[in-house]
Amino acid sequence: MPRIPVGTAIESALQWLVDHVGGFFDALSAVLLFAVNAVYTALATPMPFVLIAVFGLLAAVTVRSISLTVFTVLAFLLVVGMQLWTQTLETLAVVIIAAVISITIGVPIGILAANSPRVSVCVRPVLDFMQTLPVFVYLVPAVFFFGIGVVPGIVATTVFAIPPAVRLTELGIRQVDAEIVEAARAFGPRPGQVLREVQLPLALPSIMTGVNQVIMLALSMVVVAGLVGAAGLGGVVVNGVTQFNIGVAFEGGIAVVILAIFLDRVTSALGGSRGSGRRARAALDMLLRRRPREETDQVPVRTAA
Repeated sequence: MPRIPVGTAIESALQWLVDHVGGFFDALSAVLLFAVNAVYTALATPMPFVLIAVFGLLAAVTVRSISLTVFTVLAFLLVVGMQLWTQTLETLAVVIIAAVISITIGVPIGILAANSPRVSVCVRPVLDFMQTLPVFVYLVPAVFFFGIGVVPGIVATTVFAIPPAVRLTELGIRQVDAEIVEAARAFGPRPGQVLREVQLPLALPSIMTGVNQVIMLALSMVVVAGLVGAAGLGGVVVNGVTQFNIGVAFEGGIAVVILAIFLDRVTSALGGSRGSGRRARAALDMLLRRRPREETDQVPVRTAA
């Protein structure tokens, strides 16, 4: 059987994009670099102990666990003690930017897929391809378009992290009780209002699970992105491995684990089901009360002759 030159065709397509749409990639690179620098500056402006106190307070408010609060403070103090605070903030900035982009793209697509079987059928093979493609393959076109540095790391991380946001958003909306949705629609609200005030609050636990998975996948790409010159803990781990410096590699890995545990616990706590259920029931009650009031307002008032 003759060889099918799939790789040659893909390489030609990438080269055509670079030749004809290179200005777009340059502009996108500048925007992403500005965004990650802005986030890093905002994180690095306070003193480390001030930001650690903020992290501890955030853990206390969201998780409401004394043990996790103490762990957060002590763990980030350990990061400062290992002199990896700057690299940790660089990694956190990249994760924040990649997660925000992934969620901004993934959640609307998940909503469309939940409300349209055709969109769901079209999106599913694309997500399968994105999830099963080896992570190192993402770096090749990213470096081809954006060069070496932090930007290809952000792009590769974003592409790798989008699928769970789409899948879990679609799953959450599809699992909303159909009777609640029908009861809301029976009283005449707009479809967007039902989605915003009933479906999304009830699907929030699943959506937040998707957000959690997006962040975890973004962190898992940190070391891989370090291979293309992305700053942060990924670069620390890569340098330790390439130089066979076991201590440096383990220190970078420990810092990644600390950051992952903190982000995982906080985002998991934010997706609690109680608040979303109360909000959905309140919204449904509002919709149920609105229609009778509107019908009463439309009844003509009879005046005495």
